[in-house]
Amino acid sequence: MLSSLHISNYALIAHLDLDLCSGFSVITGETGAGKSIILGALGLLQGNRADTKAIKAGEKKCIVEGTFQIAGLGVEKILAEEDIECDGQEIIIRREINASGKSRTFINDEVATLNLLREVSQRLIDIHSQHQNLLLGHETFIIDTLDSMAGHPEYAETYATAYHAWRESELRLKRTREQMEKARQEQEFLRFQLEELENLRLESDEVQRLEDEQRILAHAEEVKQALCTAGNLLENDEDNLLAKMSQACEALAAIADFMPSAAEWSERLESARIEMHDIVRATEHAAEEIEADPQRLAYLEERLASIYHLLKKHHVDTDRELLEKQQAMHRQLDLIEHADAMTEQLEQQVRAARRQLLAAANRLTESRRNAAQHISEELVKRLQLLGMPNGQVAFDFSRRQQPDVSGLDNVRFLFSANKSVAPQDIAQTASGGEIARVMLALKAIVAQRKQMPTIIFDEIDTGVSGTMAERMGQVMQQVSSHAQVLCITHLPQIAALGTHHFKVYKEEGTEGTASHIIPLNARQRVEEIANMLSGARLTPEALANARTLLAANGE
Repeated sequence: MLSSLHISNYALIAHLDLDLCSGFSVITGETGAGKSIILGALGLLQGNRADTKAIKAGEKKCIVEGTFQIAGLGVEKILAEEDIECDGQEIIIRREINASGKSRTFINDEVATLNLLREVSQRLIDIHSQHQNLLLGHETFIIDTLDSMAGHPEYAETYATAYHAWRESELRLKRTREQMEKARQEQEFLRFQLEELENLRLESDEVQRLEDEQRILAHAEEVKQALCTAGNLLENDEDNLLAKMSQACEALAAIADFMPSAAEWSERLESARIEMHDIVRATEHAAEEIEADPQRLAYLEERLASIYHLLKKHHVDTDRELLEKQQAMHRQLDLIEHADAMTEQLEQQVRAARRQLLAAANRLTESRRNAAQHISEELVKRLQLLGMPNGQVAFDFSRRQQPDVSGLDNVRFLFSANKSVAPQDIAQTASGGEIARVMLALKAIVAQRKQMPTIIFDEIDTGVSGTMAERMGQVMQQVSSHAQVLCITHLPQIAALGTHHFKVYKEEGTEGTASHIIPLNARQRVEEIANMLSGARLTPEALANARTLLAANGE
């Protein structure tokens, strides 16, 4: 239940604090007084899009805040998942809109997302306007209503899961077929490329080894001469550096007893001599190995040219990447060879997913048909109270060719106000007043089943008057026995039925035009209803009629 509403700097409302009660409350006022502004503010608490144009002229920010009683609605579980504290009895929802266009949402003073606000608000408040009467001709609304009334949300959830699984399996099969078809078209070229790579017999890191060898052979004489020169400089007959290093080691070792550090120097020098000796042997061996070999050099250059050609052809930089390409081609060809088996496996998955989908869809259809039967029976009873004793309603089910996200059902809402006329599509046969009454009756049934705590009817009585208006008010009055009902109305017959009465009015002040809403006492209420009956000029007859209307409803 909405227990209080605070609005500041929203449209024509500078400041508003409104305390609301359970039961049936009516809101009246002249056209343009600001009733739609209040609905717009409430829409923000439902998560509707924020618009900076809603900010009162000259102000930087507007605020809409509602306090809701939530006991037994399960809201606290939703908030707990988002780490928002809640005592399970009351929550405060606040929307703030800045002139910069930024909108912020708070639940119990904790920042919240719009998605969370919408999830919470759909359990708290339902705003029904006259424009929603047109939804009776919309299949989505009819199906949602049937699912809501069926009382088996798990059926719809199971179907949605099965539907997405089926669609994913179909998409996977489609992509695989397309890939296979494309691969088959490229199969011969792929085999040629693979054969070309396999004939190369490439080894990992081969390019580096070949390039190193090629550089040496290309400069064989120069390299061999340098190696020999290095060896001769270190160890030759005339000036043998290694021999002198051995002599230096012996000289230092000889004085080790007198100078301890000389022993360390001798060891270090010996290590250097050994390392130098190894280098000499290595250069000698390398020099012996290197011989000018024009044939080997030609082979290396030809081999490298072949590898470079395939690297460029396959747009890779290293021989390892080229080997990976070769392995990928192997896999792709294996895939083509086993394409039929893979496709058959995916087709089996699609068939299995479709069987699960159809089972879920059939269960959903049965649930909807049962709900449709119940709603039809209840609607006929309520329409009799609304002045349509011969009213007939029916839900026309037909089977879709293919499942969609809502199921396998095409559903139309059929209606007839006359016993002798078979029910037909309501959008084509019913008048505005008849549609309004049917929608009200349907809302009353749904509200009772869903236990919606707050329902707001915005001029749902458009197109009716007199006795019918009174009966519509009585239906709303009945709904208020298990939900808080707020009704914005222009009809005195409905206004007189409210337990509580609020008036919206517009006032010109020094700071411009402002809208206000106030609760009416008994005297003010008589005058307001009299105004609704006769216009701005109060007559004794209008006042008497107003008192009669109120008295008939226990006022």
